[in-house]
Amino acid sequence: MVSSSIIKKLHKIIGKDGIKTNKEELVCYSYDAAASTFLPDAVLFPENEDQISQVLNLANKELFYVTPRGSGSGMTGGSVPVKGGIVMVMNQLNKIINIDTDNLYVKVEPGVITGDLHKAVEAKGLFYPPDPASSSFCTIGGNIGECAGGPRAVKYGVTRDYVLGLKAVLGSGKKVKTGVTTKKGVAGYDLTRLLTGSEGTLAIISEITLKLLALPEKVKTMALLFKNLDDAADMVSAIISKSVLPRCIEFLDKTSIHCVKEHFGFNIVDSVEALLIVEIDGDAAQVDKNFARLIKFCETRDVFKIIVADNKKEADELWKARKALSPALFKLAPNKINEDIVVPVNKIPKMVRKIELIKKENKLFITSFGHAGDGNIHCNIMYDKQNPDELIKAQLAVEQLFSSTLELGGTITGEHGVGITKMKYLANEIGQVELQLMRDIKKVFDPKGILNPGKIFY
Repeated sequence: MVSSSIIKKLHKIIGKDGIKTNKEELVCYSYDAAASTFLPDAVLFPENEDQISQVLNLANKELFYVTPRGSGSGMTGGSVPVKGGIVMVMNQLNKIINIDTDNLYVKVEPGVITGDLHKAVEAKGLFYPPDPASSSFCTIGGNIGECAGGPRAVKYGVTRDYVLGLKAVLGSGKKVKTGVTTKKGVAGYDLTRLLTGSEGTLAIISEITLKLLALPEKVKTMALLFKNLDDAADMVSAIISKSVLPRCIEFLDKTSIHCVKEHFGFNIVDSVEALLIVEIDGDAAQVDKNFARLIKFCETRDVFKIIVADNKKEADELWKARKALSPALFKLAPNKINEDIVVPVNKIPKMVRKIELIKKENKLFITSFGHAGDGNIHCNIMYDKQNPDELIKAQLAVEQLFSSTLELGGTITGEHGVGITKMKYLANEIGQVELQLMRDIKKVFDPKGILNPGKIFY
């Protein structure tokens, strides 16, 4: 519990307008997309790194918890205050500080909306590839915390591949600066990469330096429709190994297609079992050549229908359908468990078949969609948590899903993180020696355990 005397001290650091303690405000910051609710004692809105450091120094002295938060779009409970204390909301630090067009990097504060960054750099002919489905409202700081990915990861990689350097405040209250603004840099341990994906348990990020690329000259998009689920799954690795390297291959199963059917700009017959969205980018002449090659390759496979987006508007309609999928799933059931497993690309057919078996065995709606080009399948288990039988089946389905994923050499989370929802499964993937090493690292960065407690580890 944060006492009234601590609140007064926080007022001196943040100012009265930068702290909220009324119940209505606290409720707004008590949950994220994982839907678990934990009420904080106060919510803070710092405006600079000095305020963050002062708050964390006070937290170490008075022993209260601090949970950093972006837009609250995380899927694993990473930004909820499971042990109370204060939630530190970073959306006041929302400046794009500098776009360096000569050296191809951008400096931003953590509260910058990812989609706004995309627009800002693209206006200068540059490109920031990570593109999570929530890019219109998620923040760069949250992306750093979870090491977000998105559809383009198959060609361009994930958030950590673009983080050159960071300014941050450790759980101890100490300020640090990591990384470089150069193409290369191997001086000492890679603290930048360690902090990226640490889910706000080691430090609070105050400034980020991101690598940029030249904006691709041309993008071409197509949809591939399949009457057989296995054919679609087989096609993913076939495109990459035998045709061209696309910037993304998105997969939707039949249930997913049904949920967003009205968003597509074309008719999809009921016999279609799966759909792939495939996109190629790069130099205009090379894109045209590779796209023609891809179509020719698809015509040799068991593809029911090839639909080419003739312009940006038609391509945007395809992506609008894909991005509308997650909320549309609630047509199937009132609750969902959203898992983001990853398997080697050539194991996708086996993983899809295993998901189908889990679905039949538990008699639940389970949808598969996501970034199949890098093996990242978003598996959504739909159920009614007020129904005890369905709740038990949903929990069993998660265990079966993770077990099957690990058997195929995969990982239980590709971009959503561990947070609170996957803690009990982490030891199934990571050994005890490695887990203890991670706990020891946590103690070095946050010796009193005040920063985002109750996450990742038991």
